[in-house]
Amino acid sequence: MNTRNRTPSRYVYYGLHLYFSGLSLRKTSERLSYCIKRNHVTIWNWIQKYQPKIIKTKQRRICEFIVDETLLKVGSEYTWLWVAIDAKSKEILSLSISKERNMFVAERFLSNIVRDYGKHPVSTDGGTWYPMACQFLKLEHHLHSSYEKNLIERTMQYIKDRTESFDDYFPCRLKNCKLKHVKNWLNLFVDYHNNEIKHIK
Repeated sequence: MNTRNRTPSRYVYYGLHLYFSGLSLRKTSERLSYCIKRNHVTIWNWIQKYQPKIIKTKQRRICEFIVDETLLKVGSEYTWLWVAIDAKSKEILSLSISKERNMFVAERFLSNIVRDYGKHPVSTDGGTWYPMACQFLKLEHHLHSSYEKNLIERTMQYIKDRTESFDDYFPCRLKNCKLKHVKNWLNLFVDYHNNEIKHIK
């Protein structure tokens, strides 16, 4: 009787990481072979099963959104990364990237979070684009407490440390890139990050 040899999840994550970083299926298979041998068809099947756009679980109870943004370098360009985390669980609730930073982008980011998790108070660092966006969406807004500031800054630095190495090893060389590979990689990162938090708990 044949028994299927299941691939450990850490290797699946690593294979997805390599693929979403911009490598082809065959190149991903070659890089992964240093750890475990899997052909490009197997990796293609992992990609089909993984849904990088889904990073939320609506069953989660949210007390408030802690929101911030930071500047990232992607290839030769800079882009804004928007992050929302839950104050209680410390999980990343949402990520978004944009070429601009203004009230309209902030409003769109917050409206997507409200759509997924409902209305909750919003804590920010005092950026002028947040109060008007919250007022438009009828969300309670306040500035970060020292605890919230520390929490979001550590999360942002954690993300930046990993995106910097991502850009070092997999720089974007496409002109007018739509950043789809970056979004996929970030969603994979969030999925892995949140699962690690749940595992620790």
